[in-house]
Formats: sequence, structure tokens, C-alpha cells
Amino acid sequence: MHFHFALMLQALWTGVCQAAMQHYPAAWGHYDVCKSQIYSDEGLTWDYMACQPEAADMTQYLKVTLDPPNITCGDPPETYCALENPYMCNNECDASTEELAHPPELMFDIEGRNPTTFWQSTSWKKYPKALLVNITLSWNKTIELTDDIILTFESGRPEQMVLEKSLDYGRTWQPYQFYATDCLDAFTMEPKTVQDLTQHTLLDIICTEDYSRGYVWKYDKTVRFEIKDRFALFAGPRLHNMASLYGQLDTTKNLRDFFTITDLRVRLLRPATGATMVDENNLSRYFYAISDIKVQGRCKCNLHANSCVYDKEKLSCECEHNTTGPDCGRCKKNYQGRAWSAGSYLPIPKGTANICIPNNIGPVIRPNVSSLGVANRKEAPQVALSTAPSVHVANSKRARVCDNELLRCQNGGECVNNVRCNCPSAYTGLQCEKPRCETELGGCGGPDSGQAPLMAPPSPRLLLLLLLGSALLREASCWPAVL
Repeated sequence: MHFHFALMLQALWTGVCQAAMQHYPAAWGHYDVCKSQIYSDEGLTWDYMACQPEAADMTQYLKVTLDPPNITCGDPPETYCALENPYMCNNECDASTEELAHPPELMFDIEGRNPTTFWQSTSWKKYPKALLVNITLSWNKTIELTDDIILTFESGRPEQMVLEKSLDYGRTWQPYQFYATDCLDAFTMEPKTVQDLTQHTLLDIICTEDYSRGYVWKYDKTVRFEIKDRFALFAGPRLHNMASLYGQLDTTKNLRDFFTITDLRVRLLRPATGATMVDENNLSRYFYAISDIKVQGRCKCNLHANSCVYDKEKLSCECEHNTTGPDCGRCKKNYQGRAWSAGSYLPIPKGTANICIPNNIGPVIRPNVSSLGVANRKEAPQVALSTAPSVHVANSKRARVCDNELLRCQNGGECVNNVRCNCPSAYTGLQCEKPRCETELGGCGGPDSGQAPLMAPPSPRLLLLLLLGSALLREASCWPAVL
């Protein structure tokens, strides 16, 4: 009996590894295909999938503004001293001379030049009045961050700084992270690092002291906002389990919004001084200078486009799935047969397109639930649905959600006009199949819920198999790294 059990375990292990290796190549997380043609019982039809543009360097598409606008050095020309040596004053800034000018666009030019190019502020000549600078990066487009935000300072790193984000094109702002040599003194916040965060505290705004050391650490020039470390709270240390992260992004709006921006703002509040006291006799030692800013991300297209174009200084999604708008955020005219919905990452690896359907389309219910599809009239494109292991996935692609026969609303929900389920207050989802607490960041694992801690949301059988075997996979090193 033990021998048979060992054989079964070995077969399960082998099957999981083969499934992971064969069906989950390193690029599967890109969702780079929106549709493909397939043959079905109805002939040649379209199979629609969730899709999104590939990540790119987003600094090539932004507009930068400084406040105050005259904060850049060089008008009038000025000579600067080194922070670590107040008697070495051979750095000159002159806006009228190209070789000596340091305009803001040099924060985004090609790195690796010699000498290094950088933007530089005026010196702290109005001390003790604070030397304040706001650097605003605007895309006029919603983008999703995919990697760490990195600022490289040519001067000493600031002793106080705030990174802020906007989701409404700069009308309102909220902090992303605080930076200080002394968080308690600067912002009355206990110092923390991203390693102190958990799944339940991921959205907490922290103050870190890791990136604010003085000139003693002059070779430490970078300041980061750690995106990948936050991803790793769901996807694992090497981001090997992206399915879990995508599942959380799919079901938790606050989490998805956390990594979504239209604008970034860097608020420089106090320059590096390298000491507890400011040398008032040599204020030309104190200034800000940034040689590079990196922002890696992708256009937010609501999983309805795999490309984003930059035309007339504006980014816009090339929408598929009968959607339109700069973010593919609405259905095209005459394709509003059901309410618009964003695409879904689930089920892995193709996701669910949730396409917009023509106004005059009527669904045909076939008796075999596992092969339910949409039968369109001749003038409309046909939609082929792949076999769905859950009724929820099948329903998300069809106009008819419930009919009180084959497709019943769950957990006491009531079917309304065959198009939606009216759910009790404690449940949500197309068919009231999910406890409402699952859509919140804290999940159903609160102290009073009696539920398990926040985990990846329910998913198709293959995904469940992969997640259940993830511990074995890590030991066997049979899962390809997804970076």
C-alpha cells in the first residue's frame, strides 16, 4: 500500500513539474496575445484572451515640470563646492553654456556618458528658509508600474524626501513613501523597510531611513521605491508564483490601484548636509542634483490591448475586444449588448477577455455546460469559448449570467432578467459565488472572520494543482523563474 502511495505521489509530482514546464514558459505572464483564430464545430472562429502591452521604460513618454520653475541652477551662473570638502569649489553651473547647463531633461537622458549628465538645483542660498523642490512626472495616461522606481542622485541623497502618486492626472495626491535620516524627527513616523511589510500591510505608507545617509556614503547614490519586493509578498522571493499575484490583482481593486498611476511627484524637502549643523558660511555646498530617474511600467489598457502607441505626445491603447477609449475603458458604439468589464487574468495562462458584444446579440444556451458559448448572428463575429472548468469562467464570457435552471445564482442570490444575480450583502461575484470579504485586501482572514488568512483566489484546476504543488516545486527546482 505504501508502495502504491509512493508511486501516486511520484506521478503527481512529475505531472505538476511537466505542466509547469510545458504550459508556463517564462513569458506567459506578458499576456501579449488578444485573440487567435481556431477551428470549432461552427468553423473558423475567434478565441479571445486577456492581453496587455509589454513593460517598457516609461520615462521616454513623460512630461516633467519643476516647482518653483526657476529652481534649476545657472541663471544667474553659480559656482558650487563639494559637500565633503567645502574648499573644493570648482563646479560651475551656467544655463547659457551647453557644457555647463543642467536642465531637467538630463534626468532622463542616456546614462553612461562621461562626464555624467544631470539636473541640478540652485544652492541653499536662502538658508534657513527650506530648500523645497517639487519634480512632477506626468504621462497624461494611466500606467501600471512593473518594477522599482529608482532615482540616482549626483549630489548627496536628500535628508528628507517624499514620493507621491496621483491617479487623477495631478488633481489629488497621496504619499507613496517617506524618506529621512530620522523618520521620527522629520515625519513623526517610526522607521520601517519594505521587508517589514506583509500581505495585510502592503498598502501601508512607510518612512524609511535606508536611502538618506550623508556624504560618508557618497557612493550610495540611489533612492528606491520597491515595487518588486511588494510583488514578492504574493509571488514569492523570485516572483516564481506570479499566478498568485495576478489572482490578487484581479480581485482586489485597492491592490491594483496601488501600482497604478497617472503622475509621480518627488518632493525634495532637505538636501544632504553631511552633519548635524549647516555651515552657514558656505551654503554653496548644499543643493540637489539628479542624474537619472527610472520608471518601468506599461500602459493600463484593462487587459483589452497588447500595444500602446505614442502619437502627438500622447499615449493611447490600441484597443481590442470591441472596446475603445484611452484605457479601453468602454465598449464601442453598437457593442453595448452588456455592461463593459475589464479583462481578467484568470484562468491562467490566457485569462478571460470579457469582450463587448453587439447590441442585438442573443445568447444560445447549449445543454452541455462545459462547452457553453455565444451563438452570434451572421453579421457579427463568432466567439469560441474554450472549455471552462468552472461555471464562473464560462459565464464571464456570455451575455446570460443566470436562468434559474442550468445557471443558478448561488448563496441565496436572485436571478434578474437572466443577465445578473442580485446577491445577498455577504456575497459577490457573477453568481454570488464569492464571500464579499475576499475582494478586500485583508481577505477573509481578519481576527473576527473565522476564515483563513489572505490567500490566492480560487482558480481553475490546473492552477490549483500548481499552487498546491508549489512547495514541492521549489524543492525540486522545476519551476522556471518569472522575472
